[in-house]
Amino acid sequence: MAQAVRRRVIVLGATGSIGTQTLDIIRRNSADFEVVGLSAGGANVALLAELAIEFKVAYIALAQATVAQDLQLALYAQASQMGYATGNYELPKLFIGPDAAAQLAAIDSDVVVNGITGAVGLEPTVAALRAGTTLALANKESLVIGGVAVTSLAQPGQIVPVDSEHSALAQCLRGGTADEVAKLILTASGGPFRGKTLDELSAVTVEQALAHPTWSMGPVVTINSATMMNKGLEIIEAHLLFDIPMDRIEVVVHPQSIVHSMVEFVDGSTIAQVSPPDMHLPIALGLTWPERLAGSTAPVDWQQASTWTFEPVDDEVFPAIALAKSVGTTAGTAPAVMNAANEVAVAHFLDGKLPYLAIVPLVAHVVEEHLRVGFTSNDELTLEAVTQAAQWAHELALSLVHARN
Repeated sequence: MAQAVRRRVIVLGATGSIGTQTLDIIRRNSADFEVVGLSAGGANVALLAELAIEFKVAYIALAQATVAQDLQLALYAQASQMGYATGNYELPKLFIGPDAAAQLAAIDSDVVVNGITGAVGLEPTVAALRAGTTLALANKESLVIGGVAVTSLAQPGQIVPVDSEHSALAQCLRGGTADEVAKLILTASGGPFRGKTLDELSAVTVEQALAHPTWSMGPVVTINSATMMNKGLEIIEAHLLFDIPMDRIEVVVHPQSIVHSMVEFVDGSTIAQVSPPDMHLPIALGLTWPERLAGSTAPVDWQQASTWTFEPVDDEVFPAIALAKSVGTTAGTAPAVMNAANEVAVAHFLDGKLPYLAIVPLVAHVVEEHLRVGFTSNDELTLEAVTQAAQWAHELALSLVHARN
């Protein structure tokens, strides 16, 4: 990539799937990027220290304060292994605590990659947008739950999607003007339960739900893919990113995960973005948009015979999509409530305290109750209202789970 100045990058969620793949791209293109800072929750301080030393970062953000000393020791140990003489290694500046990632996201840089999972990514998203930094967004939850309270902070083109589906849509949309777009079509792998009936899912185990046939992701995202709640969140995200009405956004099941999404135009033409199921391509585009980084991923081998299939979503087996479309149409604080209730439900499913088939009904119950009491519309939406609604939903979802046990 021909570039006069190296792009200064902050990676949030550096030890997770998106974070490590982002750093792999930067490692292979070191002349084009400088890593300014890294954030992590604190579950793997050894890896965080290793990455911090390797990329010579100036800042580290650590959410879990109880492991701060472990991180410092790991940094010195890693520095010693890398050949730094005793006393010659200067520690990066540390931000510690629940606000650490947001503090880091506000630091001067060119791109902030938000690879944090869940609603905790909201504050760093807001911080990056307020700083005027390009936001390479893999944390869809922060956009979904914040809605117009977040998008109103963004300058045109400031948010670059990193989800493979939304990156695909952004690429396809370059093929026509806004008034030429008829609909957006998100593809879904179908997850581990494609083709199953409700009866067959009555005794699903955590291990079965985590066995995704195509993608290797964190546990929460993998369960969301199994229920297809992930696709529901992506519909809302697409609506917010591209300003296309909810009723013109569709989902089609494509188990090969080669076509990442499509845009249908008013003349009947459809443009699709096609590449192997590898997150390196959308991450690289997040780092360099609107330019492309050569060799980001291997292309499709067109000399190999292959079959791609497409099929409709079974709404009876996967009710999360219809729920999300309804919630996204209602908007306001409803998406924040849906996401918070889902995070509680998924966590308790992973802990063996909630059946798989109870996840989406529990979420729907919490949303219904919220619409009855306490709902805030888009006209009055604030980040404070979003946070309060999410906390309310978290507590109600917890009480519903506990009532079952």
